Amino acid sequence: MSSNIEGDEVPIAVLPIKYSQSMHPNLHLHQFHLLGRSLVVPPEAQEAGKIIKARYKSKTGRYEIHLPNDVRASHWNAGKGLGYGSARFEQDREEAAVHDIKLKSKEPQETRLSETRLTSEKVEHHGEYVIGVVRDGCLHLHPISETHQFKPNLSYLDFSRKTSSKRAALGAPVNPASDDEGPDSDDADDDHPAVGSAASKPKKRPGAGAGLREISVSAKRTDDGWQGASLSDVRLEIMAKTQSEREARWFDLEYRGIESVEGGEAYEKLFSTRSDVLECASSMSSILDNVKGLR
Repeated sequence: MSSNIEGDEVPIAVLPIKYSQSMHPNLHLHQFHLLGRSLVVPPEAQEAGKIIKARYKSKTGRYEIHLPNDVRASHWNAGKGLGYGSARFEQDREEAAVHDIKLKSKEPQETRLSETRLTSEKVEHHGEYVIGVVRDGCLHLHPISETHQFKPNLSYLDFSRKTSSKRAALGAPVNPASDDEGPDSDDADDDHPAVGSAASKPKKRPGAGAGLREISVSAKRTDDGWQGASLSDVRLEIMAKTQSEREARWFDLEYRGIESVEGGEAYEKLFSTRSDVLECASSMSSILDNVKGLR
């Protein structure tokens, strides 16, 4: 190893490795796109008694974390917050109706978009994933059973746009929050032209339909993608997955942050208390044989 060290790059310490499985298979890695912010409640929301909530769909393995928003006037658009909040409430009510759950009606000012919902997407593991922490001169390793990436759930935007389109078709007032940038928005008029306007009339293109040919494409799902089966099968599988996701029921979870007692206890379980030395029983050739693509 010393022959590959260049310049002043020399080892500063040799750390013994300790391996623990005390929380296996319940240790997951959750990744958040928060642009450097911590997953904490904003000060104003914390003063109002707001907390971070979580829920889980056992059927699909999806998690969702509800993070209170900072609704101070300097950080918040009250008009759009009410409009989008109303759309999310109607969306929640439709989803609850699937499971015969009735949500209590709310006043318009109570439906503001008071929280950001972070929804998970499971990342498939290729190999063994572990988390490592250096403590007291040792490298402590613990296996990770699942990895989830969380992103803001913006489905209420689509729901608001669809609702506004239906209202426009019926001549009812349109939700002002459905137009993100007002009348000058790039897609406000193009995507949803007013009923009876010139933009709503389909334009015929010269030669439309001439020279069109039907092309058959086939695909089949494998570990690397779709190969081989008809697109109708692909479409049916996607629709079945979407329907299964819609019918799956949410179960509430208690969220415990890093500063909580439970969070501290879980963190301590990462470290092995055994004093025996961890030895590697595998040879380099057996490790290389398990690397996909090398042979």
